Amino acid sequence: MSKSRLHKFNPNYTWTEIAKEVYKQGEAGQPAFCGIDRQTLIGLKGESAKFHVRYFEVEPGGHSSLEKHEHEHAVICVRGAGRALAGDKVFDVGFMDALYVAPNEPHQLINPGTEPFGFICIVDAERDRPKELSKDELKSLDESEETRGKFIGYIQGD
Repeated sequence: MSKSRLHKFNPNYTWTEIAKEVYKQGEAGQPAFCGIDRQTLIGLKGESAKFHVRYFEVEPGGHSSLEKHEHEHAVICVRGAGRALAGDKVFDVGFMDALYVAPNEPHQLINPGTEPFGFICIVDAERDRPKELSKDELKSLDESEETRGKFIGYIQGD
């Protein structure tokens, strides 16, 4: 019996038989993210794929958490426009733009606009958990002319 399946796209940026998920569980005292949800299109229904394909949607003023991982990301904008911090660069991301985020590079996706910002993100099926940036990494981003004021982060207390 075939394990193949099709999830039909709906005009409201949902797919048949795919539930919206909480982006991630935030921890108390950490303004890590806001206004973002996720739909896992491939990777949670018994597929043997070595990757997961997820759709994220960021509402106006929302953002993902500022973090890094040992795994890489492939990000393709499919709705609206946004801003991406990746490593020590800031990119304006628009429809069908493709962004590669290298392993262990700080990254964050932000919607500074007035319309939803949606993107497909492809990652390894087996991957590490997000890591917070150190005070030194945050300080470096804050001191760089390229990234100053372009990310939403925080510095933990001692």
